[in-house]
Amino acid sequence: MTDAEWTLDRTYRGSSGEVRWAALGAPDAPPVVLLHGTPFSSYVWRGVARALAERHRVFVWDMPGYGASEKRTDQDVSLAAQGRVFGELLEEWGLTGAGAEPAVVAHDFGGCVALRAHLLHGARYRRLALVDVVALAPWGSPAYRLLGGHHEVFERLPGGLHRALVREYVGSASAVGLADGVLERLVGPWCGEAGQPAFYRQIAQNDQRFTDEIEDRYGEIRLPVLVCWGADDSWIPVERGRELAARIPGARFRLIEGAGHLVQEDAPAELAVALSGFLT
Repeated sequence: MTDAEWTLDRTYRGSSGEVRWAALGAPDAPPVVLLHGTPFSSYVWRGVARALAERHRVFVWDMPGYGASEKRTDQDVSLAAQGRVFGELLEEWGLTGAGAEPAVVAHDFGGCVALRAHLLHGARYRRLALVDVVALAPWGSPAYRLLGGHHEVFERLPGGLHRALVREYVGSASAVGLADGVLERLVGPWCGEAGQPAFYRQIAQNDQRFTDEIEDRYGEIRLPVLVCWGADDSWIPVERGRELAARIPGARFRLIEGAGHLVQEDAPAELAVALSGFLT
């Protein structure tokens, strides 16, 4: 599957709406699940997913309200809801029984989703890799809080202004700059009649209390954990990654040089090598 052909060809109807997902690699290979963050989609994992699929069964999905998945008014796309949906998908994929536990790789707020599912809902993983994740307070830039606090106003922006805002915001996650085609692929789902309000809806619902509920429990994690961080992440400082690794018993920390918050785009080969070594 090339970048242009990246399509989630399967559908699951979950508690927060229709979820689009796909699986790569041999059906009998060890399972790995990739979680994206905000305001992204599974598209950011395309290169890493293809690399891991050489040895693993790789599951990718767009969370409710993101990417190709359903976006609707009054939809619950909070971190709490995403954690519940993730647990539902693990059941759907048959990854909950003894010996069937997957390895999980999570980026940005996908880290909070994976951690909540594990600590609050009993989801079991074989291994857990956390890549530039939202896990420790405080989080959310001043711009992020402004957009969430006045989402009703920003939802009414003219389409062109909204697109320009989202392009600038998404582009700032890369330390080296995103190719126009990649940027458009990430921005596109947030534009139009359904996409524009969905962009501000997810920001408004991403409350810090969802990490506050689990932050004191990271010391309870008893599985192999790798924390990867882009050395030039301007969204979440590297120090947060080091602190997170220190709070999880036995966790390893891996710095990815030359990468910003979107490590998957800035240094996909280096990230794929780090993940492959950890997962195997």
